[in-house]
Amino acid sequence: MYLKELRIQSKDKVIREIHFHTGTNLIVDETQGNNDIETGNNIGKTTVLALIDYCLGGDSDQIYKDPESKKTIDFVKDYLVRHEIMIILKLKKDLFDEKSKEIIIKRNFLQRNKKIMSINGENLTRGQGKDFEKKLSSLIIGERDDDKPGIRQIIAHNIRYKEERINHTLKILNTFTTNIEYETLYLFMFGLPVSDRTIHMKKLKVEQNFKERLEKKQTKTEVELQLDIVKDNIKKLEKEKHNLNINEKYEEELQELNNAKYKVSKLSTKISELSLRKELLKETENELKKDVSDIDLDALQEIYSVAKKNVRDIQVTYKQMVEYHNKMILEKIRYITQDLPSLEREIEEYRQQLEKELAIEKYLANKLSTSDTFSDLENIISELTNNHKKLGELENSMSQIKTSEENIRQINEEIKLLDGNRFSSEFQDLLKDQLKKFNKYFKEVSKELYGEEYGITFKVREDGKTKQLFYDFECFNLNTSSGKKQGEILCFDIAYILFARDENIPTLDFILNDKKELMHGNQLLKVNDFAWKNNIQLVFSILKDKIPENLNNNRHIVLRLSETDKLFRIEND
Repeated sequence: MYLKELRIQSKDKVIREIHFHTGTNLIVDETQGNNDIETGNNIGKTTVLALIDYCLGGDSDQIYKDPESKKTIDFVKDYLVRHEIMIILKLKKDLFDEKSKEIIIKRNFLQRNKKIMSINGENLTRGQGKDFEKKLSSLIIGERDDDKPGIRQIIAHNIRYKEERINHTLKILNTFTTNIEYETLYLFMFGLPVSDRTIHMKKLKVEQNFKERLEKKQTKTEVELQLDIVKDNIKKLEKEKHNLNINEKYEEELQELNNAKYKVSKLSTKISELSLRKELLKETENELKKDVSDIDLDALQEIYSVAKKNVRDIQVTYKQMVEYHNKMILEKIRYITQDLPSLEREIEEYRQQLEKELAIEKYLANKLSTSDTFSDLENIISELTNNHKKLGELENSMSQIKTSEENIRQINEEIKLLDGNRFSSEFQDLLKDQLKKFNKYFKEVSKELYGEEYGITFKVREDGKTKQLFYDFECFNLNTSSGKKQGEILCFDIAYILFARDENIPTLDFILNDKKELMHGNQLLKVNDFAWKNNIQLVFSILKDKIPENLNNNRHIVLRLSETDKLFRIEND
C-alpha cells in the first residue's frame, strides 16, 4: 500500500492537497535558520507525518500537543475544531494502476455525533477506535484469526517521527510495551505468526504480584503453622466449654455460703464470749477457794487464849471466826458458780450450732469450688470468638494464596498451550531461516547505502518476573565500524519492505521519516535512487538547505512550507 494523496480541508475550502509518488517525497521547510521544533504552531512539516499517522489510527492530540512539554497548543486545537478541519488520506495498492485497490480514510477533530472516523465511506466511531483499527487492519493486513499484533504495532516502523522511533531500530513502541508484545510483533513480521501471550503474561504478572503482596506479611508456611495453633486452641477451648460444671444456683448458694460464714463467725464470737466468761468465773472460784482458811487452829487457839486474858471483851471464839470466814467464802463461790452449768450448756448449744453451720459452710464451699460460673463460660466464649476470628482471617489468607497459586498454575498451563512448539529446535530453525532471508536484504541495503553490513539476531531469554521464555530480537553489525544509527534504522525499514514482498507478507510500501537533515546529502541521493529502483515510497521532512541539488526540484518536493505559509495556514485565518 502506497500513499496517494493527503488533503486538508475545512467546511468550505481545501487548505492543502499533497500528492505522493514512488521514490522520495520531500516536505521542505524553506525558512532559513528554522530550529525545526516539532510542534503544530511552527511550520508544520513534521505535522504532515503526524496527520498521515492520525489517519492510520493515531491520536488526535499528537497534532496539537507539544511533544516535549505535552501541553495543548490551544489556538491550533481551536482552529481544527472551529473550522471543522477534515483530513483525507488516500492509500493505493499500485500507484501505476488506477484500478488497483484504494483506501480512503477521513478524520476530523470533532466529538460525539459530529465525529468522523471513516474508511471507504463507513464511519467507524464506536468502540473507542477499535472498530476503525479492525477495519483498517483487514484492508491492509487481511483477515486474521488473532488481532495481535495490532495494526498500529505492525506499521509502527513505517512511520517514524516520534523520538523513540527515530532513535531505535526495533524498540519502536511506547515504553510500556512488554518483551512478549515485541516477540509477538517480530515473529509476525518475520512470517511466523504465533498466538499472542500478552494478555496471559499480564494476568500472570498481576497474579504473581498479588501473591507476593499476600505473602509479604505472612508466607504460606507461616499461615499453615498459625492455622494449626489456632485450631488446637479452639479444640482445647471447646473441650473446656464442654466440661464446664455450670451451677445455675451459684449466686444463691454463694449467698447461703456467706450467710453460713456470717453465722459461723457470730457463733464463734458468742462461744468465745461465753468461754471467756466461764474462764473468768473459774478463775474467781479458784481465787476464792484460796481464801478459805486452812490455818492450824490449835496454834491459833493458844494465841487467841493469850489475847483473851489481855482483852476482856472478846466475845467470839477464833474458831467461830474462821468458820464464819470460810462460810462466807463458800457462799461467794456458790453464788459465783451457780451460773456455770447454764453457761456450759449454752456454750455446748452454741458449739453444736457452730458445728452445724461449719458443716453447711464446708458443703457449700466445696460445691462452689468445684462448679463453674457463667463468667467462666463467658471468658471461654470470648477466647473462642477471638480464635475463630483469627481462624477466619488465616483461612481467608490461605484461600487467597491457594486461589492465586491455582490461577498462576492455570495461566501457566494456558501459556504452555499457546506456546505450542514455539521454543522447540524445529521452530528456532524456521526462525533462523526467516532471519537469514531478511538479513540478506538488510545486509545488501546497508552495504549499498552506508557501506555497513547489518543483521538481525535473536536470543531466547527468561522474563525475570514471570520466568517465562521469550524471543528477544536485536541488531548487529558485521563490520568493525560502529555504523550510524539513523542509517541502520532506514536500512531496516527498506529491507523489511523487500523481505515482506518476497514472503508475501502484507505491509506498507512507504516509509515516513522526520529530521532527514541529519542524513548526509550523498546518502540521501543513494537512498533516493534505491527507492526509485525498488518502487519504494519515502516521505521525508527536511530543511531546504540540507537538500542535495539533484533533489531540490518539484519532482521530489511535494510540499513547501515557510513562516509565511504554514501547513494549516492559520496565519491567514
